[in-house]
Amino acid sequence: MSFSSNRLENALALHRMAYSIIHHVPTFSSQTAAAAMHVPGKELAKSVVLEGKGRTYLAVLPASHQVDFVLFNAIVGERVRLASEAKIRELFPDCDLGAIPPLGELYGLPVYVDVSLALDREIVFPAGTRCDSVRMTYHDFETLARPEVCAFGLKPEGRHSKPGGKAGTES
Repeated sequence: MSFSSNRLENALALHRMAYSIIHHVPTFSSQTAAAAMHVPGKELAKSVVLEGKGRTYLAVLPASHQVDFVLFNAIVGERVRLASEAKIRELFPDCDLGAIPPLGELYGLPVYVDVSLALDREIVFPAGTRCDSVRMTYHDFETLARPEVCAFGLKPEGRHSKPGGKAGTES
């Protein structure tokens, strides 16, 4: 299988990771990608590129969640904002916009994964194109990405991701 992202393909081959490719119709949001693959939005990982003062981060969370900026700022110790499309294109030249694989290590970025994804046995994420995704074990993903796992995801109903898979109300 050939990927849009040679970095992703090379990393999976180098580490001899087991994975499968899911082909689907081209999509333009993580939620529509989840629907196209018949995967619940909470099981599909999306990557959000965030910028601070001279530092860029990759926040990975379920497609159905949003980044809680107050929590994420506290985790990284600085105020962050969404990266511009130009910055994303510069950092991920081999990927379609909106289809960034959650492997920041391949692009020189630290990866922060919302705890809710770390509780799953498998992870599904974009393979760098709007019509291909990767399914692999979370353990193998963690080996590749070397993420910091923390709670920064905000569920659609306004509740936070919590360790142990339970949600608490916003404070």
